[in-house]
Amino acid sequence: MRYFLFFSILALFAGVVHAWTKEDHEIFDLVSAVEAAEGKGTTFYSWLEVSPSAPMAEIGRAYRKKSMLLHPDKNPGIKGAQERFARLGVVASILRSQEGRERYDFFYKNGVPRWRGTGYYYSRFRPGLGTVLVFLIFLTTGLHYVVQRMNYKRDLARIEQIIGKAKLTAWGPKMIPLGSQRKVKVNLGGSPRLDEDGNVLMGRSIDVVVESNGDVFMLEGDGEQTHINANTATPPSLRRTWFIGLVHTLVCKVFREEAQGNGVTLVEGSEDGETATGTDSDLPELEHHLDQEQNGGDMKSGNGKAAPAAMKAGGRRRKAVRKR
Repeated sequence: MRYFLFFSILALFAGVVHAWTKEDHEIFDLVSAVEAAEGKGTTFYSWLEVSPSAPMAEIGRAYRKKSMLLHPDKNPGIKGAQERFARLGVVASILRSQEGRERYDFFYKNGVPRWRGTGYYYSRFRPGLGTVLVFLIFLTTGLHYVVQRMNYKRDLARIEQIIGKAKLTAWGPKMIPLGSQRKVKVNLGGSPRLDEDGNVLMGRSIDVVVESNGDVFMLEGDGEQTHINANTATPPSLRRTWFIGLVHTLVCKVFREEAQGNGVTLVEGSEDGETATGTDSDLPELEHHLDQEQNGGDMKSGNGKAAPAAMKAGGRRRKAVRKR
């Protein structure tokens, strides 16, 4: 029901915006021009010095009187006299037209709208191709940064959930720390699957080690342990948005080619995981570990050695310690 009401109001608003005609746009421009030249709050009627209920004949007499005062021949050397006189003629023609006066009276009583429709602004401030491209770059870069922030908050919540489950499994419902570390398996949810031995596992899971001080480490297949904390997630960064990242990559490529031409060898790579796009999950260690288990164990490279886990960003690693 709320969505129906929202879209109904939106459709009504769109209909009102679409209702502004070319003649209405002309009135909008004229109202702004009169106020800019004659003073804030000046209306068509006050400029002609007639009342809003004045008949057509009175408006005609007021126009002739005013036009004699503002005629450019009687105001030689005055800047803007020609434009002011022409503006007076347009105002008089609107008020002496039945339809034009009705439209102006509507805005006179209800006020000129602040938002005058996209067509109005486009026709007056028609942007070029460069302006449109710059706007789209800023818009998409901003949206990319917003997506990064959303992913970062989601990953932080996921990390808190994993740490909470690990401590609950290791310490029990009372959450009393033990005097030694403990290895536990944390279920991350998902559909049931089979392990290497053909046993049914409920959802995806990872092996973690819970220390007595509350630190939680994910146990890798190669025996190393990755510290799981807030630093595991990659924070949002404008440098990792698509446009700034593209510029950074092109600049680095140019400098790399110049350095190679001078006989200098540069080490490829990026700092602090800046190559991550920010559009997907920023927990590469967890994703890599889950992919390994999903495929039935450690992934092997072509020469039979275990392929190392990719680390775009993440927690501190340490060597495996003997389980107590």
